[in-house]
Amino acid sequence: MAATAGTPTLAADLEAGRRKAEPCKSCHGPDGNATLPGTPSIAGQPTFFTHWQLIKYRDGRRKDPQMSPFAASLSDADMADLAAYYAAQRPLPRPATTGPVKVAAGRELARQHLCVSCHRPGLTGHEQVPRLAGQDLTYLVKMLRAFKAQTAGDLDGTMTTAAQPLSEEDIENLAHFMATLPPSP
Repeated sequence: MAATAGTPTLAADLEAGRRKAEPCKSCHGPDGNATLPGTPSIAGQPTFFTHWQLIKYRDGRRKDPQMSPFAASLSDADMADLAAYYAAQRPLPRPATTGPVKVAAGRELARQHLCVSCHRPGLTGHEQVPRLAGQDLTYLVKMLRAFKAQTAGDLDGTMTTAAQPLSEEDIENLAHFMATLPPSP
């Protein structure tokens, strides 16, 4: 990990990132604001976070039938360009049907579990920590379940540990809360 620790700080070319993002449009949208349920919006995600996800897909530490083959041929410069391009895009809220009771319970769970200590106030993310605010409800549920099942991992294992005490109801409530937050401060 130390050999690639500095990689996400490469100088990036936003225009090159825009061109390289062409294959990403079908799932993540033309500007990184996905509309497909279960697909994350990557507009406005922190550069470092997006770059690390691409490294994990390229290296096989994260697997997905669409992302893994795409990332396999990316150079470090390609990943830096893509991450910078998507970080520069304005995130839009994803439409979601949420329940006010679940949102209120999720807000309390986020407070109890100190989600803002890593994801920042408003859950907007920074550095290697993703923006959760305004993300797709289905995707949020899927990822929280995966962290609990230990089939998804983050850079340092914090989320896997944080998800262990969550019940299925907690996961649903947290996702409902996060989906209602504005995606940008």
